Amino acid sequence: MQLSDLLSPDCTKCAVEGASKKRLLETISAIAAPKLVGITKHDIFESLINRERLGSTGIGLGIAIPHGRLANATQPVAVLMTLEQPIEFDAIDNQPVDIVFALLVPESEHENHLNTLATVAKRMNNKECTRSLRDAHSDRELYTIFVSEDQAPECNLS
Repeated sequence: MQLSDLLSPDCTKCAVEGASKKRLLETISAIAAPKLVGITKHDIFESLINRERLGSTGIGLGIAIPHGRLANATQPVAVLMTLEQPIEFDAIDNQPVDIVFALLVPESEHENHLNTLATVAKRMNNKECTRSLRDAHSDRELYTIFVSEDQAPECNLS
């Protein structure tokens, strides 16, 4: 599955204000809820916060990949954001986070969930990609940069 199958332009937000980890997870929930029929933003928030209680999804280098499984979801949905100002996220390197890729999947799609997380982590490990994401000036530009990797080996527009 390509990430462009999970991420839509309306779930991509550039320069979001995120005062705290909790507030950021609430924002992700509000953005994703309209994409998931029969699932509330509260359901999404609970899934994300429960996963964070197991350990931070801040993977380091200013990047977080919060994720959760939803019992009644019929399709996976992703939300991509850059933050106006980095926030504390309890990341493994203790650095604040400014790029967030959230993934919500049906509970039954455990293997797809893990494969998608690995794909996102690999993409976010590419310094060219994260530099381009941080340099984006609009939601559309952020989306285009991120999904361009589906067609090319590097995450950039050059």
